[in-house]
Amino acid sequence: MQKLTLTTLLSFFLAFQIGNAQEGMKKSLEPSSAIPTDPNVKIGKLDNGLTYYIRNNGKPEDKLELRLAINAGSILEDKDQLGLAHFMEHMNFNGTKNFKKNELVDYLQSIGVQFGADLNAYTSFDETVYILPIPSDDPEKLEKGFQILEDWAHGATLTDEAIDGERGVVLEEYRLGLGPDKRMMQEYLPKMMYGSKYAERLPIGKKDVLENFKYKSVRNYFKDWYRPDLMAVVAVGDLDPATTEKMIKEHFGKIKKVKNPRKREVFDLPNHEETFVAIASDKEAAFSRVQVMYKDRENSTPTKTVLDYRTQIVRGLFSTMLNNRLNELRNSPNPPFVFGFSYYGGTFARNKNAYQSSATTSPEGQLNGLRAMLTENERVRRHGFNTGEFERAKKEILARLEKSFKDRDKQESGRIVNQYVYNYLEESPIPGIEWSYDFNKKVMPTIELAEINDLIKGFIHDDNRVIVITGPEKEGLKKVTEKEVLDLIKEVEAANIQPYEDEEVASALIETLPAAGTITNEETNAKLGFTKLTLSNGATVTYKKTDFKNDEILFQAYSPGGTSLYSDEEFKATTFANGGLSQAGIAGLSLNDMNKYMSGKIVRVNPSIGGFSENFRGSAAPKDIQTLFEMVHLYFTSLNKNDEAFQSYITKQKSFLGNLMANPQFFFSNEIGKVRNKGNSRYVGFPTPEAMEKADYDLAYKKYQERFADAGDFHFYFVGNVDEAKIKELSTKYLASLPGKGSNEKYVATKFRRKDAYHKEVIKRGKDPKSRVQITWEEADVKYDGDEASYIAALGEVLTIKLVEKLREEEGGVYGVGARGSMSKISFSNVTFSISFPCGPENVDKLVAAALAEVEKIKKEGPTEKDLNKVKETYLLNRKESLKQNRFWMSNLVRADQEGRDINKMNDYEKNVKAMTQKDIQKVANKYLDENYFLALLMPEDQ
Repeated sequence: MQKLTLTTLLSFFLAFQIGNAQEGMKKSLEPSSAIPTDPNVKIGKLDNGLTYYIRNNGKPEDKLELRLAINAGSILEDKDQLGLAHFMEHMNFNGTKNFKKNELVDYLQSIGVQFGADLNAYTSFDETVYILPIPSDDPEKLEKGFQILEDWAHGATLTDEAIDGERGVVLEEYRLGLGPDKRMMQEYLPKMMYGSKYAERLPIGKKDVLENFKYKSVRNYFKDWYRPDLMAVVAVGDLDPATTEKMIKEHFGKIKKVKNPRKREVFDLPNHEETFVAIASDKEAAFSRVQVMYKDRENSTPTKTVLDYRTQIVRGLFSTMLNNRLNELRNSPNPPFVFGFSYYGGTFARNKNAYQSSATTSPEGQLNGLRAMLTENERVRRHGFNTGEFERAKKEILARLEKSFKDRDKQESGRIVNQYVYNYLEESPIPGIEWSYDFNKKVMPTIELAEINDLIKGFIHDDNRVIVITGPEKEGLKKVTEKEVLDLIKEVEAANIQPYEDEEVASALIETLPAAGTITNEETNAKLGFTKLTLSNGATVTYKKTDFKNDEILFQAYSPGGTSLYSDEEFKATTFANGGLSQAGIAGLSLNDMNKYMSGKIVRVNPSIGGFSENFRGSAAPKDIQTLFEMVHLYFTSLNKNDEAFQSYITKQKSFLGNLMANPQFFFSNEIGKVRNKGNSRYVGFPTPEAMEKADYDLAYKKYQERFADAGDFHFYFVGNVDEAKIKELSTKYLASLPGKGSNEKYVATKFRRKDAYHKEVIKRGKDPKSRVQITWEEADVKYDGDEASYIAALGEVLTIKLVEKLREEEGGVYGVGARGSMSKISFSNVTFSISFPCGPENVDKLVAAALAEVEKIKKEGPTEKDLNKVKETYLLNRKESLKQNRFWMSNLVRADQEGRDINKMNDYEKNVKAMTQKDIQKVANKYLDENYFLALLMPEDQ
């Protein structure tokens, strides 16, 4: 009754406010009005019940994003089918009407579509979605793409042989999921999803079913649920909508409508009066978490009307304000958690929402983290938010929406397509950014702080409450009890909680500036479209104006040197302190002060000290570019020193790292690092709580000041929608005014070299039957060659194709496997090549031998022309997209200067890829992949 009353009041309030708004918006803002559908998308339905969505979008060019959404997932499985919704997803890649086993992946690779990176699929409780990006400028490829999508919809062959062949791959994926998180989930999920089928239908299924299910079980699942009335085809990309619609009708219109279809049930999440407390611990758990969930009493309904949409905005404001408070707590001198957040949204059950608060804590601090979250919720319930918080939250939300609005014609299809998938699956609204931005701007002033404060009264209640606590189990660590949790709830409810006190927000970052410098030289590269400025203090500024995004400017900067110029003692003392330097803020403003000042601004800047350079990385909307320059100037001249802020950072790091080495994967990486760096005087390994405690803040701050004392040897880069006149003005004002001392430092190359000899290291850790294999070749002090660097990278791509075919498809021994090769110039020229994969312990020797056999085959015969052409096609497709991305240009501009490369050779890329031969790949394989490799094996502990 209370919810109905609130809804009625909100309707009345909004109607009253809208009555005073502009007449042109009046009708569309009436509370009962339906949320409009984005006019840029065409939605249709075929006679057989299949729904389709089509949107023309020209970014990236000549590419179409296709999705096949099935409104069915693991929740619909019968008892003999546990895991078969996901298994069926796998089977669609292993034989269909028009593509025999492996032909589908083989064909797509031949046109540049990578398996896993591009071509993919996923299965969850209520849905299965297939992902297929394809070129749209070739009619034959386009036709094949739609044929693949059609085959997924109703053309799976599901032969006995193919089903048995895929069991091993799916069981390896099942194996990957084993570990502490799954063991703890099995303890808390029955309480979190109490009385629901969701607690019994994890998509990965059960091992005994996957090993032993009868063929008819997966065929029955396919017959029952892969049908047109439960499907949607989504096509977004660079293709004429009429042509796309024609192809959809031709391929999917012929699928027959199912007579007497099995009912697609919706499964509820029942209510419960109790507060359930689930406490799960595990010896291998790396992290400690606490979560409070208040499940709604009523089932959720789709967001359909303007009032529904307005309610979403109100909830968004609530979450923004509360999370800002939690972030302030996180930055406090004694942070109660490493990270904490709250939100109102969905649960595993599609038709049940919940208000949830969650935090990552130290192993010993779970109750403290829980108390902090409960207290902040209770503080809001009693005292509400205040006006300052409210205004900042509105600015934050509108700034993000404004950025999306300005970039509305530059959004990549891959970022757009999922909104239509979820419109079909969950009836999520799709009004389009134009309407959404306009609606938010007009409605935001009508929202009262009182109605946001009222939300928490409906969010928090004694029933339908679940508290989940997970973390490590180890000697000396006292496990939290259910009684302690329930007592804590009562303690917070009875506590004297004061209102939140808001502090005044700074009006400016910089009060006074030193005299501006000048630009002493300007050079333009007409071929590649960038300009390089030399400033009076010696610094350089390189900028490239692009139209790839309307509201984005990327920023980077570097100066050679970094920690390579530290002594061994200085390096070890400061390595783990450097990350905390910026936590003190700048110009006398704390991190919390800075966050408040940045409300409504789209800008970020982060300084860092790396091994061979000191750096900046950031971005800004064009309107906020001056703020970015101001921040950079202040990071040079006015980095705060604050012991409390640094200690807060150390506390969070120690909390996060407290039990990291209990996890077998982290332990393995750490131990292998120790072995491979034996004799390296500068090796520090993974950070530990003890190492963080020893971090020398005073020395780190002193060294920071040294590293950033001379701006004259810095290189600054800006790529995006830059205003050239503005960049020049701000560069002279904020960068050229910085001290330039002419130091012109160079980094010092690493002295340590690993032995070039075969070595095998076996690490035993963990109780699950899980292993990991890493095979690494490394050769130091080679002569750098740009062509050879390309061949080594291509060798990794070719070998990955062969390893997937051999280890996954033929042997059924892995879920995923990859090879990667690179040649680097910093700090010394070296080659690194690696193969890695997880597998069962019983298969390690066999699969290592198989992987090495594929290496030897390439060394002896070279790659096939077919496989090399797959890699070339992928390279050329990716390059075509990359050339229209700001981050690509930023990376190449910076790397060219850092490594002394001729930037103009970028124009030779396509020619060089096409000229790459099988012999080139074979040659580098023989040159670098010899018998001197490092074999690292993670094996389970002896039981």
